[in-house]
Amino acid sequence: MGKILVETCDIEGLYIITPTVFGDHRGYFMETYNKEDYVAAGIDVDFVQDNQSASKQGVLRGLHYQTKHAQDKLVRVLKGEVFDVAVDLRSGSKTYGQWFGVLLSEENKKQIFIPRGYGHAFVSLTDNTEIEYKTDNYYSAGHDAVILWSDSDLNINWGIDNPVLSEKDKNAPLLKELLL
Repeated sequence: MGKILVETCDIEGLYIITPTVFGDHRGYFMETYNKEDYVAAGIDVDFVQDNQSASKQGVLRGLHYQTKHAQDKLVRVLKGEVFDVAVDLRSGSKTYGQWFGVLLSEENKKQIFIPRGYGHAFVSLTDNTEIEYKTDNYYSAGHDAVILWSDSDLNINWGIDNPVLSEKDKNAPLLKELLL
């Protein structure tokens, strides 16, 4: 039914997706995922798990990744607004350690596709933000890993100084301390 607009990013493998939205006086309709459209755009992934989280304003989650059983992710916001960040962790990549950020919101309906080999994080810019993402591999608690959100070598401009963090995210190691 609808087609998607796919934009490439400065870092290889990351894509910003804007779905076609059909709106009228009643509201709107859009396809949030259509495998044929994504395959035609070069994103040929078999998603196996959907995840959803809710966050208060100022909550920062990440930079998360899995050391084994890595995941492709397709991320979107259902309610509110986030600044979403992906960090290239692919060993030998010419953009290793570089980050890309995008504003995702219920208004712009944009999505970001983050391939395996990237760390992922977001900061909630509104209260009661809801985010949903698909993954192509199941979550593996034993391989869950994190990099410190404020790592000065990454120099991510979050637009926030004192985010609300989990203990895991507060105590995360720096990128240079990890063996990836």
